Amino acid sequence: MGGGADISVQSMTNTDTRDAPATIAQIKRLEEAGCEIVRVAAPDQEAAIAIAQIKAGISIPLVADIHFDHRLALTALENGADALRLNPGNIGARNRVEEVVRAAQDKGAPIRIGVNAGSLDKKLLAKHGGPTEDAMVESAMEHIHILEEMNFDTIKVSMKASSVGLTVAAYRALAQKVDYPLHVGVSEAGTRFGGTIKSAIGIGILLADGIGDTIRVSLTDDPVEEVMVGYEILRSLRLRNAGPEMISCPTCGRTEIDLIRLATEVEEEIRKMDKPITVAVMGCVVNGPGEAREADIGIAGGKGCGLIFRKGVVVRKVPEDKMREALFEELRKL
Repeated sequence: MGGGADISVQSMTNTDTRDAPATIAQIKRLEEAGCEIVRVAAPDQEAAIAIAQIKAGISIPLVADIHFDHRLALTALENGADALRLNPGNIGARNRVEEVVRAAQDKGAPIRIGVNAGSLDKKLLAKHGGPTEDAMVESAMEHIHILEEMNFDTIKVSMKASSVGLTVAAYRALAQKVDYPLHVGVSEAGTRFGGTIKSAIGIGILLADGIGDTIRVSLTDDPVEEVMVGYEILRSLRLRNAGPEMISCPTCGRTEIDLIRLATEVEEEIRKMDKPITVAVMGCVVNGPGEAREADIGIAGGKGCGLIFRKGVVVRKVPEDKMREALFEELRKL
């Protein structure tokens, strides 16, 4: 993470971590979706101990999410957690942080300093008049200095808020001060619809600024959706070529086929693929042929029929009721 590495996509389980089989099953689904790092909550000792069983059943790095009790971090490390996420606003006194840092050093485990606008120290809130970007940066810098004073520099930092504006401002301010990898996301973004929009705007702005080394889209939904949205954000900015990209027109009065149904079915089909191809599903003669011709594979709909393009060449003309099967057949040839 960081340097010249690809921006990684991560998520967090919403199962009960103490239920190791259920947590492993969810992580397996996340792995299939392309998740590269997974975080699990460790709210008590039983959950922290369960990390050992979970680690044995998965293939990607596991981060233990720790709040309030530093002893949970120690237990998580003992049971194989690859990294820790600590919230500096609630982990406790400096001596407890230092104990965790020493354990992480022994295990070679990175630490993410997770600053959240909703859990800043009361002194910082009073000093800055609330959860401002300056309060968030000061919180992060305090804990970065603690780790640096202990010669610990395997650090990544997050600066999350539910406000897109505050999130962007905080990350931009911190990026001027440190060169550690930054974990980027908008906290408590919301449900699939609203949360996707907020995350795409906030994360997208920062990535376009060159800020961010790993991302997590926070949705009130199935964590698999977080991974899918994360990759779509990276694809949209041409930062990752992970799997197919679909181009489809919004439909208008010129559309003479059931394009919405077809586009939805194509989107579901290409989710199963990992080849970085472009698929165009177009519905009329204005932009359809041009977009379909530029894609690796595409279909341009006409009146009850469609032309299938492959690498810029028309390979088939098919009636509407055969378009889906014909397009999927050409996709599989790729």
